[in-house]
Amino acid sequence: MLIIEIIAIRILAPYFGNTIFTVSSVISVVLAALSIGYYVGGKLADKYPRESIFFYIISISGTIIIILHFLGLIFLPLFGYSLSVIYGPVISAVLLFFFQNFLLGMLSPFAVKLQKLHLENLGVGETAGQIFFWSTLGSIFGSLSAGFFLIPHFGIDKIILSIGFLLIVIGLLANVKIKLSAKILFGAVIIFSSLALYTNSLNLSLAKTVFNKDSLYQKILVYDGTYQGQPARFLQQDRNSSAAEFLNSNQLAYEYTKYYVLYQLFNKDIKNALMIGGGAYSVPKDLLANLPEIKVDIAEIDPMIFQVAKDYFNVPSDNPRFQNFAQDGRRFLYDTNNKYDFIFSDAYASFFSTPEHLTTQEFFELAKSKLSDNGVFIANVVGSLPQKPVSFVLSEMKTLKSVFPNSYFFAVVSKDSTKPQNIIFVAYNGDQKIDFSSKEILQNKNPIISGLQEHQIDTSKIHFDNYPILTDNYAPVDYMISKEFINLK
Repeated sequence: MLIIEIIAIRILAPYFGNTIFTVSSVISVVLAALSIGYYVGGKLADKYPRESIFFYIISISGTIIIILHFLGLIFLPLFGYSLSVIYGPVISAVLLFFFQNFLLGMLSPFAVKLQKLHLENLGVGETAGQIFFWSTLGSIFGSLSAGFFLIPHFGIDKIILSIGFLLIVIGLLANVKIKLSAKILFGAVIIFSSLALYTNSLNLSLAKTVFNKDSLYQKILVYDGTYQGQPARFLQQDRNSSAAEFLNSNQLAYEYTKYYVLYQLFNKDIKNALMIGGGAYSVPKDLLANLPEIKVDIAEIDPMIFQVAKDYFNVPSDNPRFQNFAQDGRRFLYDTNNKYDFIFSDAYASFFSTPEHLTTQEFFELAKSKLSDNGVFIANVVGSLPQKPVSFVLSEMKTLKSVFPNSYFFAVVSKDSTKPQNIIFVAYNGDQKIDFSSKEILQNKNPIISGLQEHQIDTSKIHFDNYPILTDNYAPVDYMISKEFINLK
């Protein structure tokens, strides 16, 4: 049950994000299923205290796991993206994970009843204690094995199908005399498993998938397609299309990545840079190509991302000016003794992947403490600009300004747009003010810099008193983002 619960979150994350709504929905649905299963199982055990029924339930639960996984392979690609990120996880969890957990929940009271019949001298309390001791121990083993072994080494399909087969085999071995039922169950399992695997492989081939695997943190997908009329390779992390690279050009693909050059307005002579979040390592590669003396550190929490970037996005693995750390960005900042001239944070690239510990006042204070004098901090944040009662972007702006009074904000698409877009946060660890209407800026050869005036957000028109500063104690990021979605509809 614990393996299914953990994997359920991973299954839903590509469609609804790894948010508090997804986690809460899965846990709540599983608990609801188990509670009803306990009640029904206790009633059934008292009425029909037979081992054959107990093992029937095990076999049926295994079959249901496989059938519902097959249903999920059809349902989620068709309807997942059309459902709300708030209510979609609840609906999907009920459809895909309720029934098998209901059946598995029936087993505990049934086991207590059967054990008491076998060991009449054992008290009810001791019998229940032994059953729940072993079941909880198994849950601990399942939880640890899912996180430390199964997910890192096997895909979700293999894990789900293996659990289903295992439960079916356990139930059938205890009821070997029921040959007809065994044939029916095995036949159904083979059919549904074949269909599920065929459907999955068909989806992958249609998407021109180059790489598809679950890491410790997320589902990683690399696929080829076109972007702005050019052949390109894309990196998708769960639901987020986090990076892209042209296959026939060294130019940066996504527009927001080009804004990293804003460091030049404050400090052209940068020697040490830190990237928080790797993705396809587009910005680090561009820095290395354009600044022959720079040293770049990257804090990318997922070690598989770096390997994927080396294999599919031409990231150098032997450049002495380039060092990757498989570590959380905030923890890396705390541990490092380095001072950086430039920090670029791209760890929260969409509504669906916003690590709240990288949005708070304490995080920005930590980043400032690791900047050299005249150092620059730039972050890519995704959100919408209208002044609504609840706004993640505006609260995040206020939070940054509380730490970096000398800060600027730019809308990549348009400062007048009401739709979600990339917002570039620029903070300077110094007193130099920039006039983006100056001749020097407007005549800059780089179109990103020369066009900054058109994209700059006028913070003097924003009533920041209406928005809270985000702190480690109070950072309801998922709630704020959910309000963004509600107001956008």
